[in-house]
Amino acid sequence: MSVQGRAKIQNEAGIHCRPSAHIVKSVADYPGEMRVWNEEGESDLRSMLSLMMMALTCGTEVDVEVSGDDEAAHLEKVIGLLETVYDFPPQD
Repeated sequence: MSVQGRAKIQNEAGIHCRPSAHIVKSVADYPGEMRVWNEEGESDLRSMLSLMMMALTCGTEVDVEVSGDDEAAHLEKVIGLLETVYDFPPQD
């Protein structure tokens, strides 16, 4: 069984190298499957390169699917990560 949702990229610079690395690291310990897709392509969230190759820009919407243990909570987490406004490095 799996759950699905939708996320809208909020980061002004899109999901580039640093946000991709953060997302992949944040979901690495999940034993189930996580993927995102839209009309431009698809990515397993354990692959930073595959996520970056989707070229997700600000305002892009993606579908998210999670299957495994505690799916709903992890779906919410993934959507939150994709919709985060990243600021690297943090500013005061």
